[in-house]
Amino acid sequence: MIVIDQSNRVFTLHTRNTTYQMKADRHNVLLHTWYGPRICGGDLSYLVRYADRACAPNPEEAGTDRTYSLNTLPQEYSTCGVGDFRLPSIELELPSGSHTCDLRYAGYELHQGKYALEGLPAFFGGEPDAQTLVITLEDAAAQVAVELYYGVFEAFDLITRAVRVVNRGCEAVRLRQCASLCLDFLRSDLDLITFNGCHLMERCPDRAALRLGVQGAGSVRGTSSHQHNPFVILCDHNANEDYGLCYGAMLLYSGNFQVQTERSQYDNARLVMGIHPYQFCWTLEPGQSFTAPEAALVCSPSGFGQMSRQLHRAIREHLIHDPLEGGRRPVLINNWEATYFDFTADKLVEIAQTAAPLGIELFVMDDGWFGKRDDDNAGLGDWSVNLEKLPGGIQAIAGRVEHLGMKFGLWIEPEMVNEDSDLYRAHPDWVFRVPGRSPARGRNQLVLDFSRQDVRDHIYGQIKQVLSSAGISYVKWDMNRSLTDVWSAALPAQRQGEVYHRYVLGVYDMLSRMLRDFPGLFIEGCCGGGGRFDAGMLYYTPQIWCSDNTDAIDRLRIQYGTSFCYPVSTMGAHVSAVPNESNGRITPLETRGVVAMSGTFGYEMDLSKCTQEERETIRKQTAFFKEHYDLIQRGDYYRLSDPFQNGPYTAWEQVSPDGSEALVSLVTGPAIAAPSFLTLHLKGLDPNACYQINGQGSYPGDLLMQAGYPLPLFCGDYQSLQLYLSAI
Repeated sequence: MIVIDQSNRVFTLHTRNTTYQMKADRHNVLLHTWYGPRICGGDLSYLVRYADRACAPNPEEAGTDRTYSLNTLPQEYSTCGVGDFRLPSIELELPSGSHTCDLRYAGYELHQGKYALEGLPAFFGGEPDAQTLVITLEDAAAQVAVELYYGVFEAFDLITRAVRVVNRGCEAVRLRQCASLCLDFLRSDLDLITFNGCHLMERCPDRAALRLGVQGAGSVRGTSSHQHNPFVILCDHNANEDYGLCYGAMLLYSGNFQVQTERSQYDNARLVMGIHPYQFCWTLEPGQSFTAPEAALVCSPSGFGQMSRQLHRAIREHLIHDPLEGGRRPVLINNWEATYFDFTADKLVEIAQTAAPLGIELFVMDDGWFGKRDDDNAGLGDWSVNLEKLPGGIQAIAGRVEHLGMKFGLWIEPEMVNEDSDLYRAHPDWVFRVPGRSPARGRNQLVLDFSRQDVRDHIYGQIKQVLSSAGISYVKWDMNRSLTDVWSAALPAQRQGEVYHRYVLGVYDMLSRMLRDFPGLFIEGCCGGGGRFDAGMLYYTPQIWCSDNTDAIDRLRIQYGTSFCYPVSTMGAHVSAVPNESNGRITPLETRGVVAMSGTFGYEMDLSKCTQEERETIRKQTAFFKEHYDLIQRGDYYRLSDPFQNGPYTAWEQVSPDGSEALVSLVTGPAIAAPSFLTLHLKGLDPNACYQINGQGSYPGDLLMQAGYPLPLFCGDYQSLQLYLSAI
């Protein structure tokens, strides 16, 4: 609910549990006055205090009032070069050569329903779900307007932010920085949690108290990256899963990003999030506009768990476009770790023939099906079927798989090209390459210039022909290297600062076209595993391959960190063979299944090599997953332990929204002699209901949450347990 006090120019955004407020003050500076637990109303600008601070400049309007300074005020969208020395949200390069921007309140609009962003992902919602507030700020001297967009989803405690910059002058203006989100706090006693890592170990939480100065995370790799995720948390020092105030902030963007926090000398804090200013410069001709990506905020007065569950619900219901429209996604088998590039049509069908009787419903053909692609040195860019491997083409192999009662999917990597390809030989200027320099290579690949419409048209034409040739229901869209040598032959020198962002817009354009032309197609995102696991991609790809690391024990940490923002239904997770190719670890098949069920669930192994006992285990796993699909994929998620604490087990729980059923999953660590007796405390149950556990007994909900459930003694490394609870 949006409440506007026009006489005092106070704007209050209420959600179910939180309140966000700003005010245009007497000098038309838009102040940020409050974001936190819900309050009934009132003007919270009384919390803003004024003092004569040394070296704090005063704007002309303040006259001789030395207590009024932009450098000490909490601002809704911070400026540059006019007296605020903290983190800026925007930087303009004006025709005069100056880089200043001084924004003042100019008006507002209120709309029912949620705004949309052309060419960019954004949360969506109609009139019953959301409201939109647009506040316009102006720099009169620069003749530039900045429109601040706010979307309010009351039921989800979700507030979205976006920014549109308009050149209203007669000369070109250049944007050097344009953040999507600025959030000021009248306090600094906060922790910052970022989610960091590397290829094979993504999104590990890293928590530290705000210190004086600037800290944060970001990416200049052209993707959101394995190393840092565009989601962060600011929270009370004592905040945990169930207690304390916390703020989750995410950027719906899949390219270079930057999130920074600054604790100032006067113990207030600022968070700024948006496109990374590294090599960014966008030219706005007169009348043109630039739209920054959307950011989203959830404030939880009751710890990380509530924050995550609100984010999960909002992402599932108002961000993801699922072509299955809430139906059950099929359990899949992918051939990559079973065969790599070395396969024939008969070998693939053999894997599918083994999988079908075990309840697996989708066969995905991975890399190596196109061009002269027998290793990763050749073929990318030539999206025509390798008929030596696949006689009869996609139609034939898809038909053989469908005859088994399974659906068919395939892997693509549209953004890349090998130099040993027909495409590169014909169009060497279609790759990123700086004139006069030899390009860097990653995985023996170069990057196609997806900022160019002609390049995208050519690649899409090839892939569209393949997708039209057979009943393909699923595509895994991969991207296996970071961007280097970023220079486009299609843009003049003064506009090369636009290429990184235009590249991301080009990826979004390709995905939009594919979904438009094949509305029933399900696309899974991938970027060397989890290198582009962000809310921007989720708008187009309902799930993303969580990591190339399929080891179940490592995945406990990867999926734990991912769960702070992203729901289980978005995490691509497979059961793979042991010893695991990433680290050589051997874990029981039952444990690998339990961990993969905390994602989208599938298999990535040669099932024809499994014993009869292992096949029976797989049959039971697929049946269990299907039976409890809605609970696992759409239930409220509770983290019951922290795998980074190296405790005796890792446990998590899914609870149906009405509390009528729950599933508890647990995986132990390495076995020890003479283990202690352990008790697991459940969460989210109806305290007034009684539950059966795995069909037996009667346990009051409050008892299981307060007194706990006694765990059995486990024998062996990395054992697992699942408890299904149903109210009686």
